[in-house]
Amino acid sequence: MDLKNRIIVITGAAGGIGRAMAQCFHGAGAKLIVCADLDGDGVQTVAKEVQGVGYQVNVAVESEIENLIESVERDHGPIDLFCSNAGIGISGGAEVDNDGWQRIWEINVMAHVWAARHLVPKMAERGEGYLLNTASAAGLLSQIGSAPYAVTKHAAVSLAEWLAITHGDQGIKVSVLCPQAVRTAMTAGDPDGVAAVDGMMEPEEVAIACLKTIEAEEFLVLPHKEVLEYMRRKTADYDRWIGGMQRLNGKYTAGK
Repeated sequence: MDLKNRIIVITGAAGGIGRAMAQCFHGAGAKLIVCADLDGDGVQTVAKEVQGVGYQVNVAVESEIENLIESVERDHGPIDLFCSNAGIGISGGAEVDNDGWQRIWEINVMAHVWAARHLVPKMAERGEGYLLNTASAAGLLSQIGSAPYAVTKHAAVSLAEWLAITHGDQGIKVSVLCPQAVRTAMTAGDPDGVAAVDGMMEPEEVAIACLKTIEAEEFLVLPHKEVLEYMRRKTADYDRWIGGMQRLNGKYTAGK
């Protein structure tokens, strides 16, 4: 998809990858960048930077995503690209309480579901549209130190796969973003964590990778190219891969 003269919605746009996407896609000639975030002041700042519009939206609430989609289509025109980018991380394993599991599930998975539920029928009727869902390399591999993050990001990748398989013949394209560590608020307190084993990437680099993938209409956005090789090792010998991940877990969780 050529982003020139397109209407683009980005959630989680007040900072990090979302802000970088807004700036990158604006630079690529988008007609309008619609920025959405729970941080109302922050999202208005980014919207001004890209000469777009801002909406305060809690993606953990289906009605707010529905209202965002309906408002944009009514006031500005058909959404060409919807970037379901907002996400959170929670440390811990099965012991994380139910409220924590529910919250991360709603933001990291159900927000993608709700966006698709309310937008895919419109795109299908028009015969075209694009969904970019932000997941993580953790959704292809795993996440040392966080079961909720690993599980929800796997689910996000699976949903993106299903959407691409099911709606591709309706003219709907799907990409899923799966980076390792990116310099954002989520990684600010852990710059040397396991996700940064191959280096910390800047949000602007990730946004450029998204742009190139969307222009090529490819499924996987892999800013960290090492992830593809890790995936190959995983599928080639699952037991060996798990053994390696166990050693990595021991290295990064020792003394905790």
